[in-house]
Amino acid sequence: MIGVAARLHADEVRTDADLVRRLLEQQFPDWAGLPIERVPSAGSDHVLYRLGTELVARLPRKKGVDAQVDKEREWLPRLASSLPAELPVPIARGTPGAGYPFFWSVYGWLEGENPPVHGVGNARLATDLARFVDALRRIDPAGGPPAGEQNFFRGAPLPVRDGPVRTALAELDGVIDTTAAAAAWDWGLRVRPWPGPAVWVHGDLTPENILVRDGRLAAVIDFGCLGVGDPGCDLMVAWTVLSADARAVFRAASDVDDATWERGRGWALSTGLIALPYYKDTNPPRAANARYRIDAVLSDLRRSE
Repeated sequence: MIGVAARLHADEVRTDADLVRRLLEQQFPDWAGLPIERVPSAGSDHVLYRLGTELVARLPRKKGVDAQVDKEREWLPRLASSLPAELPVPIARGTPGAGYPFFWSVYGWLEGENPPVHGVGNARLATDLARFVDALRRIDPAGGPPAGEQNFFRGAPLPVRDGPVRTALAELDGVIDTTAAAAAWDWGLRVRPWPGPAVWVHGDLTPENILVRDGRLAAVIDFGCLGVGDPGCDLMVAWTVLSADARAVFRAASDVDDATWERGRGWALSTGLIALPYYKDTNPPRAANARYRIDAVLSDLRRSE
């Protein structure tokens, strides 16, 4: 993707098509002769390499991310039949080799385009996303991984993000209206916490993890933050992907109470604040979306005053 640095993290392990070829030759020789092409992406945990026309290799960028390999292999096949969108199909699990230190995956290729980073005014997509989030939270969560460090605390009570948000606000002084953002965050922290049982959450419903075909939701990808917790977490998609008008459609189609909706807005604000200073120099699409969701939240609150 234009503008995205080849290296996003200080502890990132370098990958390239030659490495992927060597891994395939060692572990999956039947695929070693396929064309290999790096996939442009604003994703931050993995690098993707398309293998021919039907497969994609997904290589973690850094330590700790490869734990997602087994989680997705366990849960995606169980969840897929209950959801109104395609999910990645795990085909093979790669192991460390050829100088590469992590477990990695091969999936089936999914066609589609990411929505733009500055919001989509598409009512059909808004309804599709609401139905996806609602369907996911209705799946039996028994045995699902609880919200915690392994999924970046997605679905945990919103106050667990207070420390990183305060740090980000200090780093963003002079970049955004930090006074308004801090007031919005303080307001979000006062919202009633989730009182019900934990439910499934994707945890990272942002443009790079959504695929659209013909204006409709086609697939949801990258379930590395998958876990069970507060459903408010996934409502952040209303501010990460949708325009104000489409957000109203999403809200009308969502089966959630007002407090859960407000926590979703808090999640959108917190993820935007934390992402913006981290990615502003290395991942312009992700930084642009972070700024978009911050502005969307603040605009929402100004309209409600």
